[in-house]
Amino acid sequence: MNVRNPIVLGIGAIALLILTASTFAIVPETQQAVIVRFGEPQRILNQYRADEPFGRSAGIAMRIPFMEQIVWIDKRIQSVEMDNQQVLSTDQLRLQVDAFARYRIVDPLRMYISAGSAENVSTQLQPILGSALRNELGRRPFAALLSPERGQMMDNIQSALNRVASQYGAEIVDVRIKRADLPGGTPLDSAYDRMRTARRQEARSIQAQGLKQAQIIRADADAEATATYAGAFNRDPEFYDFYRAMQSYELSFNNAQTGDNPRGRTSIILSPNNEYLRQFRGNR
Repeated sequence: MNVRNPIVLGIGAIALLILTASTFAIVPETQQAVIVRFGEPQRILNQYRADEPFGRSAGIAMRIPFMEQIVWIDKRIQSVEMDNQQVLSTDQLRLQVDAFARYRIVDPLRMYISAGSAENVSTQLQPILGSALRNELGRRPFAALLSPERGQMMDNIQSALNRVASQYGAEIVDVRIKRADLPGGTPLDSAYDRMRTARRQEARSIQAQGLKQAQIIRADADAEATATYAGAFNRDPEFYDFYRAMQSYELSFNNAQTGDNPRGRTSIILSPNNEYLRQFRGNR
């Protein structure tokens, strides 16, 4: 055989290229790989680890040519979308819910054995997400979606979904509700009416509590003022009697000066011996 024959050289180069391509593979930093030999998984390349820098194990990998194949699995966060899921709340409202979950494949070997591919994982998780949403939202009223309680609901849904996702070598990173609406028309109007009524009742309750606290504060202040006046009276009864009399005179005589009399004043006629005028008599 003439080794210098161009055809032979070409065939040899092609065979060498095929052999090289079947032996060596470049593992990207965004991918993890399961090496499979005759359908049986052998080893994992560039597996995701939370405590390891992303893509640290990426690079050139070797395999047995024509005997081992590579199953690529995305190392990045994946998404499961769920649109127009109907959920019945405890207050008998039918909600149209749009939600999504974010997950990552953390155990490629388990994923390959249980699901075969990452696409199958999304297919398996989608109905589980819908079931977890119905179970969690079905135990709460519609108003809970508009309150801080919503965060706890998301945590519960994530925990329930994570128990199933672990069977497929996946880990749920986050679960969120994009939209939760009532169907238009009478159900929506009735829900708004109930919410307005509940808020009015809450406002009346807060107002009643405020009035109660105000009465308590005023009563305490009046009691403290009375105690202060009593203490002052006990310390100097004569001065206190004089002070109160002066206040009474000022009030009475000022009102007399600005009364409804056409002349602009009112006359007051009292006997000099009247007890009301005792302060004008001095100590005599």
